[in-house]
Amino acid sequence: MAAAEGRLSNGAGTNDPKEGELDATEGAPLPFRAAVDALRAARLRPQIEIDPTKAPRRLAPFAYALEAAVVDGDEDLADGRLILLHDPAGHDAWQGSFRLVTLVRAELEPEMASDPLLPEVCWSWLTGALQARGLSYGEPSGTVTRAGSHYFGGLSERPPASQIEIRASWTPREGLGGVPDTASHLASWCDLLAQIAGLPPAAPGDASIVTLPQRRGPQSR
Repeated sequence: MAAAEGRLSNGAGTNDPKEGELDATEGAPLPFRAAVDALRAARLRPQIEIDPTKAPRRLAPFAYALEAAVVDGDEDLADGRLILLHDPAGHDAWQGSFRLVTLVRAELEPEMASDPLLPEVCWSWLTGALQARGLSYGEPSGTVTRAGSHYFGGLSERPPASQIEIRASWTPREGLGGVPDTASHLASWCDLLAQIAGLPPAAPGDASIVTLPQRRGPQSR
């Protein structure tokens, strides 16, 4: 993933939307605009590079998407995408009018990928990241997938590779004015990204964070 030009993690925020971002909030109801503004103004740990990206059009009447990478120098340790959906009429499956949808992935050592408890542990990282920030949410669902690649022929010199992938969604509880605390949900999502990348906790003494052992080394971007 390319480095973000106006990343939120540099402390400057992204209050000036890029070309194409305006479509995300143009004509949108006030709660959605406020939720997106909070995402744009969030401040994140410096290892997280984040950038707006094109949101899917068919999942909800209004949508806004971000992509992020955990970066060490010129190497990506993990990457992902977070999508904010909004249906002013509400959605029975969501039990609310907002929904957050995510994809997070990172490469692992094959030995770690074979751990039978890995899916449960990775799912607990997601829920633990939300709970650690005291966030209220509902209707969580998702999958944790392990994939392994072996290379042959002209690619036979490459070592086997294993990847973990978390796909999930949840309903952020709405606050004043029907607006969820999207900035805190984004911060918890970045906590998950940092954790799956093997980074130490941002806050010393945070016992809810257990870094991933035996992860594969940084991947070239």
